[in-house]
Amino acid sequence: MSTASKTFFDFTLLRRVFQYARPYRNKFYLSIALAIMLAIITPFRPYLIKLTVDHYIAGDQQASYTQWHFSIGEMLVWITLIQIALVIIETLFRFIFTFTTAVLGQSVVKDLRVQTYEKILKLNLRQFDKTPIGTLTTRTINDIESINDIFSDGLVPIIADLLTIICVLGMMVWLDWRLTLIALIPFPIMLIATYYFKESINRSFFKVRNAVAALNAFVQEHLSGMHVVQAFAAEEKEFGKFKKINKEHRQANIKAIFAYSVFFPVVEIVLALSIGLVVWWTARNALQLHHGQEGTIMAFLLYLNLLFRPLRVLADKFNVLQMGIIASERVFKVLDNPDVMPEPEAEKKYAPQKVNGSIQFKNVWFAYDDENYVLKDINFSVQPGETIAIVGHTGSGKTTIISLLNRLYQIQKGSIEIDGVNINQFDTDILRKNVGVVLQDVFLFSGSVADNITLRNETITREKVIAAARLIDMHDFIMRLPDGYDFNVMERGATLSLGQRQMLSFIRAILYNPAILILDEATSNIDTESELLIQQAIDTLIKGRTSIVIAHRLSTIRKAHKIIVLDKGEIIETGTHDDLIKKGGFYSKLHEMQFQESQSEIENTQF
Repeated sequence: MSTASKTFFDFTLLRRVFQYARPYRNKFYLSIALAIMLAIITPFRPYLIKLTVDHYIAGDQQASYTQWHFSIGEMLVWITLIQIALVIIETLFRFIFTFTTAVLGQSVVKDLRVQTYEKILKLNLRQFDKTPIGTLTTRTINDIESINDIFSDGLVPIIADLLTIICVLGMMVWLDWRLTLIALIPFPIMLIATYYFKESINRSFFKVRNAVAALNAFVQEHLSGMHVVQAFAAEEKEFGKFKKINKEHRQANIKAIFAYSVFFPVVEIVLALSIGLVVWWTARNALQLHHGQEGTIMAFLLYLNLLFRPLRVLADKFNVLQMGIIASERVFKVLDNPDVMPEPEAEKKYAPQKVNGSIQFKNVWFAYDDENYVLKDINFSVQPGETIAIVGHTGSGKTTIISLLNRLYQIQKGSIEIDGVNINQFDTDILRKNVGVVLQDVFLFSGSVADNITLRNETITREKVIAAARLIDMHDFIMRLPDGYDFNVMERGATLSLGQRQMLSFIRAILYNPAILILDEATSNIDTESELLIQQAIDTLIKGRTSIVIAHRLSTIRKAHKIIVLDKGEIIETGTHDDLIKKGGFYSKLHEMQFQESQSEIENTQF
């Protein structure tokens, strides 16, 4: 049995989905009540037609209208009015039913999406290192939308359709059980066709879903990297890949369309066979018994249409229900993910009014995968107001250290303390507000310059933003933009240069005024002139503030109180710039190598 088939019978998942409908139980009960009422009302109209034909058109007319003291015309008018009233009531009930189930589904979707996104925000950062962003996006949007179908097109409508089928069959049996059995002779063909249709659509659904995912991933990736595609003249090659993926998507959809194209004609054939058998049987009886069954045959023809109408879509609705349950399983995997950053108990949570900024790493070991340690027995301390620098080759563990300081990851061994308190005891919001970070790769959100500086914090005034910008001489540059601080930087800051994005991140760090400032290769994307301006701002910013600087250019860390040299996750040297140069060790060799590179660049420029 396929995974999909197993999931369909997982009533635990279905029960869990319906737990989210508890706050909206009134809507659920209303939809069930409406389903019952619709099932009861639906068979009445064909029965009224039977009465009309049997008693006022082809039957004993005199007895009928004499009994009720109405003429035939008056009785026909009354029955017509009742029919119109039933149509209006049924239409109204069906509208309320459809709207109620849709609102119920959307209400559940809203709550689930909020809860899922809230959980994603709390996940340990390593989850994002090993999980594609597109996967989490699909869970939050597409899969949760499929859960909506459980209510609007799945279980509740299925219950309504089954109730209708039961009521219609019950009325048919009550009118003429022999004729009912005759009408249902082709029914096994319908059941077999429905089963194969359900299985075919189920397989096609998975192929279409996978094809859509591949298509979306390809388009998103290549639109983001279009400058690389065009720079290397790879348009034709990538277009060929796109056509291949698009063809697979087309083929998957064609298979689903083929299943529908076969199933619905089969339903019509079965319906035609049932109608033919009903006509044959009633005609045979009329000849043998010398009286007609005009009303019954008309009612049965209508009942067969009412019976086959839900049967046409029932298999499709079962697939919708099944896919909704499969989607819910994926969503619940996110909600049940235990890998979140643990918060201290409320009564033990440390939430100081002010952080002084002393830092101490004690025997810290850390691995991203819990096995291969990238930091090994790290020990160092920083006093409030001191500036330390961390240097080393790429992959030595520099960025990992600062990621641990604001608890983006959880260490396996040892402890990290700020002001003598283990960071695990800190209120996470207060901890991170007091640890400002300026990264090498600056991420800007689509929105205005001011929004990216304040991160849409409405408590920060425009005056404070301007004051922070003036501190690093960025105010004039911002004002030269078309809309100043309201200029839209577009997705990922596409309308700004790398250096300009970096400078905006400096304004952001200055604005939040953290007790501890971390600069991770913060001047790597800035030209020499801008670097001088920012260096002046940095000197002002780090005065009286604990600072950790990770720098590739050793010339920028000469003034650091202490330099820590990392290699393969271990501290191999510690000291001031002058002390480390005198030692003639790893740092000295690194400095000499950079000095030679600088001299070579100067000579090439002069040449």
